[in-house]
Amino acid sequence: MPDQSTGSPSCGSRNAQTLNQPPSQTRNRRPVIGIISNPHEIEGGYNLHGSGDINTAAVAQVAGCLPLIIPADPRLVQVAELLDLCDGFLLTGGRPNVHPSEYGEDETPAHGAFDRGRDAVTLPLIRACVERGQPVFGICRGFQEVNVAMGGSLWPEIRDLPGRMNHRMPPDGTMDEKFALRHKVSFTEGGVFHRLMGSSEVMTNTLHGQGINRAGARIMIDGRAPDQTPEAIYVEGAPGFTLSVQWHPEWRAGEDPVSRRLFEAFGRSAAAWAAGQGPLQAGGA
Repeated sequence: MPDQSTGSPSCGSRNAQTLNQPPSQTRNRRPVIGIISNPHEIEGGYNLHGSGDINTAAVAQVAGCLPLIIPADPRLVQVAELLDLCDGFLLTGGRPNVHPSEYGEDETPAHGAFDRGRDAVTLPLIRACVERGQPVFGICRGFQEVNVAMGGSLWPEIRDLPGRMNHRMPPDGTMDEKFALRHKVSFTEGGVFHRLMGSSEVMTNTLHGQGINRAGARIMIDGRAPDQTPEAIYVEGAPGFTLSVQWHPEWRAGEDPVSRRLFEAFGRSAAAWAAGQGPLQAGGA
């Protein structure tokens, strides 16, 4: 579209001015958050890497960071270059599940669909972030990826377990109805999430089929649903932000106080990393 402004430089002129500035004048930028994408097919065979706009909006408008969608394909990206490029990572939800071979189990129909490319990118990325103290925030599948990356395992279908509720997304209704707050999550008294939220209980949505079975090494389960399904975790002893949740805080993140606190804390950690201040621990979020 042509530049229709008057009395101001065009977009191209502004970009040229920015590119010509010395590095010291362009460092005052927002922290870059790599949003791990999911594969999609549209128009009968056109493949793309995508992420919901609620993810990018939460990163930009609540965390105060620059969202960058990352193709989850090991043929296209390498973990080392992602670590150099980004100041933190958002591991989003997705319909495909982590392949059970990643936690030593055989594939069954109950495990559903898989995304081996995303497995190959996110699992080593998580371990590297934990070691470096680089912020990583897992949501839904991302929450499960953090557990698997640290050596944990997953139940293929939570609703089939005795005494568990159905945590899956309702099949019908509007998006507001599907993402409605459906159950409480209770946090460890005095724990990381309790301190961040200022409350030992919050209400959350729930849209997942799988869940944590065996917690991985150093995975601290800090919040549970009423049926004892793990809902909030972090990596014990990690130097940086590793808070992860099984629910979807990206939905209306700017309006929901629980979601806002999570994304604001993630943004502060990413800003500290971008500024060269080192890791900001989850407990200091």
